[in-house]
Amino acid sequence: MKILVQIARVLVGGLFIFSGFVKLVDPIGSQYKFEEYFSEGVLNLEFLIPYALPFAIFLIIAEIVLGFALLVGWKVKFTVNSLKLIILFFLFLTWYSAYYNKVTDCGCFGDAIKLSPWETFWKDVILTILIFFIGFKIKFINRVFVRNNNGFVVFLSLIVSATITWYVLVNLPIIDFRAYAVGKNIPKGMEYKNDGSIPPIHDFFLEDAQNDLAPEILKMDKVLLIIMPSLEKSDFKAFPNIIETVMQAKQKGYKVYGVSASFADIIELTKKRYKLDFEFLFCDETTLKTMIRANPGIMILNKGTIVTKKNWRNIDELEL
Repeated sequence: MKILVQIARVLVGGLFIFSGFVKLVDPIGSQYKFEEYFSEGVLNLEFLIPYALPFAIFLIIAEIVLGFALLVGWKVKFTVNSLKLIILFFLFLTWYSAYYNKVTDCGCFGDAIKLSPWETFWKDVILTILIFFIGFKIKFINRVFVRNNNGFVVFLSLIVSATITWYVLVNLPIIDFRAYAVGKNIPKGMEYKNDGSIPPIHDFFLEDAQNDLAPEILKMDKVLLIIMPSLEKSDFKAFPNIIETVMQAKQKGYKVYGVSASFADIIELTKKRYKLDFEFLFCDETTLKTMIRANPGIMILNKGTIVTKKNWRNIDELEL
């Protein structure tokens, strides 16, 4: 029995750490997922949408810290009870997603591993059984290290997790699991295979008032995209640096486009107010949020291949 408890301990602790880490490198992705859950068409808790990011960060860090706490045996009763609360919360979300087919990807493993709603639910059922089994046999969970070293490991996991969170929010995800990662080719990502599966990029378009210019733009050698999913929520402090970068890019032969999902009148007002001297194209907001976790964000393309991506805060590091 003791061996079974230790196996369950390692499985649960390891899975929580892994699950937390793949979301930690991209917490904004989890923010978008909780915004989807809180939306009117799902849980109808729209008053929680403004708190989606801090809520996501709290859960992500909690997963990692509690995973380490279980592995080293730190404050076992508190740790196991906290794990019970989290897994019951996730169990409800995944059951709701699967039963009502509301959110087809729960984001439990970020963009690293995609599971169907029912696969995710049954994964959480197994985790729930393991956690309650550990709680029932909690006497077999001993501390790994002597003295205060167990607490130090837990504290260190908290500090490292918080530091990584701050870094990726200020910059960009340190590991990009999405189809728009640097080095990926957008046209290849749009190709349909013979297995009937949907290609990883299936909703990419760049429209002006009349046409989709994406096929033409994806053939160009030097393209600079200023991506602003929602102009209303853009960080306007970025615009002076963006204007300077755009001037340099044009001098070096780049075609420059702003890309947004905002309405045309908002785009025109913003262009006049901040003197943005480049054409804006329309793209779906979800696609733009998938392309880059920044608003504004900068992306350079070479014949459809993503050469580099930068948060506007790192625009001075851009090599044209």
